[in-house]
Amino acid sequence: MLKVVFTYLLIINLLGFLIMFIDKQRAIHKEWRIPEKTLIGISIFGGSIGMLIGMSSFRHKTKHKKFTIGVPFILLMQIFIAILYLNY
Repeated sequence: MLKVVFTYLLIINLLGFLIMFIDKQRAIHKEWRIPEKTLIGISIFGGSIGMLIGMSSFRHKTKHKKFTIGVPFILLMQIFIAILYLNY
């Protein structure tokens, strides 16, 4: 079970990182963008670490409070929930 969880987290965080790269490239080329709801959704479903690394690596969405405050907050809540779950 733990192996499945780690595999899921690895994949969703890789997806979060890649989607930040893709959205940044689309922004540079003034193409259709990935909706912010999708970006936040990936973070909520476990991709917050990948999103944060992508934000930092590509300097993308770093001026939007929704992302600079929201994604770290989501990560903290996920860590808190994981700690509660593991101690239960």
